[in-house]
Amino acid sequence: MNASALARSGRMGAERAARGSGTRGAARAGLAARGVIYLLVGALALQIAFGDNKTRQADRQGALAEIAGRPFGSVLLWALGIGLVGMALWRLSEVVFGSVGPDGRKAKKRLMALARCAFYSFVAYSVLAFAAGSGDGGGSSDEQSRDVTARVLELPAGRWIVALAGAGIVVGGIWIGGRALLRKYRDKLRLGQMSPRVRRLVDVTGVAGGVARGLVFAAAGGFAVRAAVDYEPDRAKGLDDTLRSFAETSAGPGLLACVAAGLVLFGVFSFAMARWRKV
Repeated sequence: MNASALARSGRMGAERAARGSGTRGAARAGLAARGVIYLLVGALALQIAFGDNKTRQADRQGALAEIAGRPFGSVLLWALGIGLVGMALWRLSEVVFGSVGPDGRKAKKRLMALARCAFYSFVAYSVLAFAAGSGDGGGSSDEQSRDVTARVLELPAGRWIVALAGAGIVVGGIWIGGRALLRKYRDKLRLGQMSPRVRRLVDVTGVAGGVARGLVFAAAGGFAVRAAVDYEPDRAKGLDDTLRSFAETSAGPGLLACVAAGLVLFGVFSFAMARWRKV
């Protein structure tokens, strides 16, 4: 067997391993961990909408603090962090070998997988640091947004960078919500394994949850654009402040309650993805 055949055989073996039961387990653990975070963030936002726990943060740090205060909270935090490591590894395998689907090997899909891998690597690190007692979950999302915006605004063309990044987040939010409305997530699910009742439930959580998630992204991006236009880093908002801003609209706390309920549904949808997603 020549060198090229050996290399080809090695690549095929690595790809089979990357698509094996270990990677599938990592993906499902990661999706379940994502579901837990969204479920808790949505629940915290619901409490804020109804006037309870207004001092709590409806973001990742708030969710981690909520878990830490429960019985066996430390164990749950470690499990959550390990699940998110699994998510990052799964996305890394998609970068290297491509994702499921006819266009899974295209450069666009690989770049999206790389961005997701980087994001979930950071989230996993912050959760594990919180579990180990050596971190604060990465700090509040509001502080992070303001600090990053302030540093970028100091750069040459910083206002343009922040404005373009904010506009990109707005577009991303619209894309997320639009795909949810069109039920594009169905392409990634093993629908044949679901009963009609379960399929309807998944559609409810997928559409409502995806639209709520997209709305939050779009709103956060809009605040970043405003920070760039006004040249004021404090205009930028993280997840917590973005959610609270919905209660300050003419619709009042009712809008925040609807968005928060949507995030809870997205958490449930993530559990469905963990069970039925094609990996």
